Amino acid sequence: MSLFRDDGIVLRTQKLGEADRIITLLTRGHGRVRAVARGVRRTKSKFGARLEPFSHVDVQFFARGSELVGRGLPLCTQSETIAPYGGGIVTDYARYTAGTAMLETAERFTDHEGEPAVQQYLLLVGALRTLARGEHAPHLVLDAFLLRSLAVNGYAPSFGDCAKCGMPGPNRFFSVASGGSVCVDCRVPGSVVPSPQTLVLLGALLTGDWETADACEARYVREGSGLVSAYLHWHLERGLRSLRYVEK
Repeated sequence: MSLFRDDGIVLRTQKLGEADRIITLLTRGHGRVRAVARGVRRTKSKFGARLEPFSHVDVQFFARGSELVGRGLPLCTQSETIAPYGGGIVTDYARYTAGTAMLETAERFTDHEGEPAVQQYLLLVGALRTLARGEHAPHLVLDAFLLRSLAVNGYAPSFGDCAKCGMPGPNRFFSVASGGSVCVDCRVPGSVVPSPQTLVLLGALLTGDWETADACEARYVREGSGLVSAYLHWHLERGLRSLRYVEK
């Protein structure tokens, strides 16, 4: 029997029995973890209110064996709130749908339970904090998070130099399968020709240039979101269910 302590973001919850829940978290030290929280669905449980999606929590786990992730699910025995990001997200539809897509993305990029994914964890914490504070438009925060998640998992798209031959940009064509912008000699069937302003916007979101991103026109934002969605779909091999509800 072992005790573990970690901080994490609650990704989702599932009902278990009459009063329990299975909580899925993305933690700093152990990556994605699923744990059973006893009695949290009872109306008098203060513990359960801390384990809702979007919550940033400090959690204590009780596991059988020397490792947190083993053959059985550990128990979540204690939880303290670090930041209740849900309060600033769930009351606004645009923020809520964008945040839900972030949680689903983080779960999809952490396939193996118990494997640390510190960069993905830090990205999620930062994105939810920005979203909850309303610092930027929700769809821009989401696209920035999606692009950076792709980057930290080894799928960084190119929005300037040719993704195939390295020819300095800007380049006119964009190919999801080729890894982003491509020159005229490297273009492949299915390449599209986005507006130059759209590629500037996506590059700004990837690098954190919010001054450029916030000033971009809506038509380029919509086109950029389509490219981000297609690029994410290609690398995840299937789309995010929550993306269809995101307001653009």
